[in-house]
Amino acid sequence: MIRNVLGSLVALAGAASAVLSPFRDWYAGRAGQDYRVEDLFGGITAAESGVLVSMLLPFLAAALLVIVGVVLRSRLVVALAGLVVLGFTILWMVRQGQAAGSLVVAGDGSGLQVGVVNALAGGLLMLIGALLMSGRGRRGRRERRPVEPYAAPAADQVDTWPPTQEPGMSVQTSPWPEPEVDPYTGPDPHDPRTRSYPQAPPEADPRDPVHPPHRPPPPPPPPQG
Repeated sequence: MIRNVLGSLVALAGAASAVLSPFRDWYAGRAGQDYRVEDLFGGITAAESGVLVSMLLPFLAAALLVIVGVVLRSRLVVALAGLVVLGFTILWMVRQGQAAGSLVVAGDGSGLQVGVVNALAGGLLMLIGALLMSGRGRRGRRERRPVEPYAAPAADQVDTWPPTQEPGMSVQTSPWPEPEVDPYTGPDPHDPRTRSYPQAPPEADPRDPVHPPHRPPPPPPPPQG
């Protein structure tokens, strides 16, 4: 997130520098808006140019690309805008060198001037901004698939639910809840140690009058030796 913000600011600063550059002097006191875009392909002439058909046109297009790239967080679009600015600026330098015989940098304003510096700096800032941006994360591009719940088990696999193959609750054949078994069932009448203990009379379990709990059958008596 921070990289996208920082890269966007640098790219937008580069776009502003590139758009401003045609309004400043480029060579020998001649502003960038005085050069026609068609002169870059046919040779630079002394003919004046309108603003919308001057060097401002490709730089405006590059600035729009930067805005689109920042909104979409696309590093490729921002880098393309920087290449457009650098490409047109370098092409102008080649044509201007052919027309003037050479390119010079002079302090008296007879050579390359600050407008070219603004254009080159703007294109470089756009490329740097594209490198700083992290772009759109993979999580943003990846569609989130809805989490599907486990399907209901088949009728013959109800004892293996959930699908971890661990035993689960068995099928209840009674509409009543399963009765709770009292862990203590009283003295065992077949045990000689507890045979003399008083036995409680059997009572029906009031918790489940339809299906009372079944006591286990008594063990068989030991064989008489």
